[in-house]
Amino acid sequence: MESLREIRNWPVPTAAAAVVRRDGTVAGSEGPVGDPFRLASVTKPLTAYAALVACEEGVFELDDPAGPEGSTVRHLLSHTSGLAFDQHRVMAPPGDRRLYSNAGFEVLADHIAKATGIPFPEYLRQAVLEPLGMTATTLPGSAAADGVSTVEDLVRFAAELQAPRILHPSTLDEATSVVFPGLKGVLPGYGHQNPNDWGLGFEIRDSKTPHWTGSASGPRTFGHFGQTGTFLWVDPDAGAACVCLTDRAWGEWAVPLWPALTDAVLAELRG
Repeated sequence: MESLREIRNWPVPTAAAAVVRRDGTVAGSEGPVGDPFRLASVTKPLTAYAALVACEEGVFELDDPAGPEGSTVRHLLSHTSGLAFDQHRVMAPPGDRRLYSNAGFEVLADHIAKATGIPFPEYLRQAVLEPLGMTATTLPGSAAADGVSTVEDLVRFAAELQAPRILHPSTLDEATSVVFPGLKGVLPGYGHQNPNDWGLGFEIRDSKTPHWTGSASGPRTFGHFGQTGTFLWVDPDAGAACVCLTDRAWGEWAVPLWPALTDAVLAELRG
């Protein structure tokens, strides 16, 4: 795709990207798509998917207690457990506001490991990575932010997010719809937003501004970005997803470039 060539001019040492259609075909790719990159918070959708598989397997239910008193699996997945950003410290009652929390996803991973009797990185491999053929993806640390993967592997995940095979479609629909609507919160790097809508492990675009996706992105667009300069979005209205991995930390350089790339990709797809 011509639009993906924009990443050649980005002020980053290395960048790789790909676009995958709803039918699983790759519309285009650019850069070293087989090279491993640190995902940072793009790890969270993978962790969330493993949690949803556990739910479907009957390991636990979304409304089972998990985390702080009064919190559930659903709260942990939607950043409403009340846990602080990077500390296992309660900042608010569950469901009160949207507090983006790495700690919440670490608690979630511990909950899955305890319930299944399988260390979380191994459960993630068995439940998500292996069935999707994501052989280059690993989790050497935190379930919130320490995943390592390639564009090629994340293309497989992006295809799954558009036509699920290891989850029932209704489960994915719930995960990519707004959970606890109307809550205020902070989108890391973009400030306070009202509302700050999320699904179960996936951020929902809605009408947020400013935002890391494009002005042409549909309101149902969902995905995640990471502080290592990574993102994955799925736009159901466009019938496509985009994965982009870099090795430069997110910052002011990305604020204009990521939306511009997204809008160029969507224009090329629609054209």
